[in-house]
Amino acid sequence: MRTNSAAPAARREVNGTKAVASALGVCVGVSGLDHGFFEALQGNTATPGLIVQAIGPAQRMWIHGTEEAFTIVPNFLVTGILAMAVGLLTIAWSISFIDRPNGSRVLLLLGGLMFLVGGGIGMLVFLLFGWAVARRIHRPLTSWQSVLPAGACRILARAWPGLVALGLVLYAFALEVAIVGVVPGVSDPDQALIICWSALLAMLAALGVALVGASAGDVAGASPAHSM
Repeated sequence: MRTNSAAPAARREVNGTKAVASALGVCVGVSGLDHGFFEALQGNTATPGLIVQAIGPAQRMWIHGTEEAFTIVPNFLVTGILAMAVGLLTIAWSISFIDRPNGSRVLLLLGGLMFLVGGGIGMLVFLLFGWAVARRIHRPLTSWQSVLPAGACRILARAWPGLVALGLVLYAFALEVAIVGVVPGVSDPDQALIICWSALLAMLAALGVALVGASAGDVAGASPAHSM
């Protein structure tokens, strides 16, 4: 009986932290798809240097919608195809394999490769955060329990799935603003840019708090991830 009850607990133990790492990895991969798509639209033309604007003048939808990227590939079409391909691999790895041995290292490798082929610059923040979280999938953080009251840990242990979902929604909203520049009720592009960056910061904050809750749930063996 002791062996049978230990197996489900072990499975639950990794789910919360894995979900946060997977969400961050997916965001990294989406950045590659986003930048790569617009880079490919610029066609079989030479890049002006190592720093490029993923969204060219012909595709730009608002004044701040340039999406700068770094690339070592001197061709927009090729760098776009490579960025999208690596982005898809990053998403697949983050969803299905990030909890494997060396899963965090592969995520870091894919993200680094995507950075070199035009997958975006800002995604490095999500990449490093996701890599750090992925390293803790089988070793959930325990320090929160000595800082937060037990009641707060229990609440966060139940709330982390919603916080992960909120983080992904905020990321999708920020991505929409970055590309299109549309914020309901806002006509000033500078204000829209501030809202875009604020949404990204709020997304990181939501996933940071989700990590606290996921770690608390994983340590306690009471993560709600099994019901997702």
